[in-house]
Formats: sequence, C-alpha cells, structure tokens
Amino acid sequence: MHRPMDEDVPAKTEEEDFNTGPLSVLMMSVKNNTQVLINCRNNKKLLGRVRAFDRHCNMVLENVREMWTELPKAGKGKKKSLPINKERFISKMFLRGDSVIIVLRNPK
Repeated sequence: MHRPMDEDVPAKTEEEDFNTGPLSVLMMSVKNNTQVLINCRNNKKLLGRVRAFDRHCNMVLENVREMWTELPKAGKGKKKSLPINKERFISKMFLRGDSVIIVLRNPK
C-alpha cells in the first residue's frame, strides 16, 4: 500500500497557521490589542484594533478611524479644487475580507 510522503508530519492546525503565517499580523493585533492600518478596495483606510478574524480576512474591528479623500465639485470658477481629507469614527464594525488589500501592523 502506497503512503503519502508527508504522513509522518502532523497536519498544521489553523491556529498554528494563524500564529506563524501571513495572518499572524492579525493574530498579534488580537492578542496585544494593537492597532493595524488596513487599505481597502474602496480607497479608504481603516486604523483600528482587531477583535476577531478568520481565514478569509473577515474582521471585527473596534475604535476604527476611517480615512479617505474627496474631490469637491468644481464651481462656476472652473478652477481645479484640491482634494479634501475626510475621516469618521466607527466604534464597532464587521469588515468583509474581500475588500482588504493590505494590512500593516503598528503604524507609527
């Protein structure tokens, strides 16, 4: 009978994967209550603390500062208007993982 080559090696559990793999950035934020900066596909940035996450990068976030820029509508003057930085505070939110582009830990 043929045995698979890696049968002797125990399968890596999801928890071990979260502690060592790319998702360890999220795991450390949960464990140490540190902030992460998340770039989203809607061109918004979220600065907040991760309460929970899964393998799809779905996240429950707390104390989130959402930041984005808007171009004001040009008035009658037809001159170029500068982008305006905007932000809002969200105390608790669920972020769906497919909107996440990048997660950065402890932005200074």
